[in-house]
Amino acid sequence: MEQLTAFDKLLIGEKGIEINKLQYQLELFKKGVKPIELIRPATLNDGILSFSKDEAIKYVSIYQKKKNTVDILKFVPASGAATRMFSFLSKFINEYNPEKQTFEEYISESNNVETKIFFTHLSQFAFFDELDSYLTKNNSLKNLSEDEKKLTIARILLLEEPFAYQNKPKGLFPFHKYGNNIVTAFEEHFQEAVMYASQGENVHIHFTISPEFTNDFLKKLSEIRPILEKRYQTHFEVNFSYQDSSTETIAVTLDNIPVRNSEGNLIFRPSGHGALLKNLNDTTADIIFIKNIDNVVKQTYIDESIFYKEVLAGKLEEIRSRCHKILRQIQKNKIKKKDIPQLLAFLLELNIHIPNYVYKFTKKYILEYIFEVLNRPIRVCGMVKNEGEAGGGPFWIKDNEQRKSLQIIEISQIDTENPNQNEILNKSTHFNPVDIVCCIKNYRGEVFDLTQFVDFNQSFITQKTYNGEQIKALELPGLWNGCMAKWLTIFVEVPISTFNPVKSINDLLKKVHQGN
Repeated sequence: MEQLTAFDKLLIGEKGIEINKLQYQLELFKKGVKPIELIRPATLNDGILSFSKDEAIKYVSIYQKKKNTVDILKFVPASGAATRMFSFLSKFINEYNPEKQTFEEYISESNNVETKIFFTHLSQFAFFDELDSYLTKNNSLKNLSEDEKKLTIARILLLEEPFAYQNKPKGLFPFHKYGNNIVTAFEEHFQEAVMYASQGENVHIHFTISPEFTNDFLKKLSEIRPILEKRYQTHFEVNFSYQDSSTETIAVTLDNIPVRNSEGNLIFRPSGHGALLKNLNDTTADIIFIKNIDNVVKQTYIDESIFYKEVLAGKLEEIRSRCHKILRQIQKNKIKKKDIPQLLAFLLELNIHIPNYVYKFTKKYILEYIFEVLNRPIRVCGMVKNEGEAGGGPFWIKDNEQRKSLQIIEISQIDTENPNQNEILNKSTHFNPVDIVCCIKNYRGEVFDLTQFVDFNQSFITQKTYNGEQIKALELPGLWNGCMAKWLTIFVEVPISTFNPVKSINDLLKKVHQGN
């Protein structure tokens, strides 16, 4: 590692980054991150549970009976900008010249079909009336050809206020329209939370946001909260948090030399959603629902999503109750030898791979083993059938210590050049929609130190651009990937109808975002 200057040390100290962590990051860049070793995909009855309607109703009942006796929180990662939603429009703005080719010629030659779809259905987007009013008021399209109008509209939407959507948070983008009322993804999460996370007259929601958008979120909250609280006769307890600067990681050149800006200062970058583990660890609820900001639907289509949220929560409560009861019994020395086979069978239900040598232990050491593997945070994750979505999926893997476990793995963690690993990937049947219900407290009601359950070998190294130069960036293990690698994990199949993310603005043309 190159010699740190006095200012380097000051900057590192201000961010709260420990020198040994910085050194670890630099070593990781040099040696690289070892791909995950897949054993096989998790499938139905082999890592993924499937409930009949009666079983699902049973779990909803378990949750309903418990919900008013515990603290419930909805945790929404909402720091992402809307930039990627408009990637095809950015491409259109940068490439299209109406003086050299027609719009149709551009679409044909660039294969930018999404842009054509966007303009064909422009009037169906929730922002259209505001856009139309703005264009009329400012004569923005006067004397322009039809092709020039398209380019102008794209530039206004992405780059000009009051729109400038490309640089605004996805959570505050207008997703839906109810009559004359325009609703953002941020607001839809409040309306959804009332349905499954309310406790009496209170609902607790936590959003992780970027600091620069704080005032925007607070302004929107002040607009919608009085209306929603009156409508639902509910008080919303809302908290915001930021990604802690101590979770940022250093950027390096392709030769693994720390990158510096024009003033000679080290460059640090946000380390991905895995950095939100600290935000999650700062909460104190008994049951926490985790769902991404963009996975919402119009109220007409929400019933099935609500039902399965409560199914997952009911399963979590069943597992939590059994685990904590066993842990308390072990602590009080109330487990008899004849009970041990039943306890080991329960571990298998929890997808815990038990090494053969454990069966040879004496009672004392078997109970110590059971206590150690059960005394962990718990997550129950919804899984939908894979219909070609990009992203993580459920797999049985082998870690660096050759331990087998059930994990959510991203494609970027897999060595797709390895024929065996690629074959396992192609046989996967389900996809992770980030539909998680979890418990982060131990059997004494104390919040775990979640950093103790992270597999730091599941970090990511990605290539980015800085001042026109290629650099390498390090992302921490993902929040629902390596950050939860050592949690107790249950996967449950849920309907595809519960998964409706908006990755592209054209996703808002789907029925669940358009219907009444």
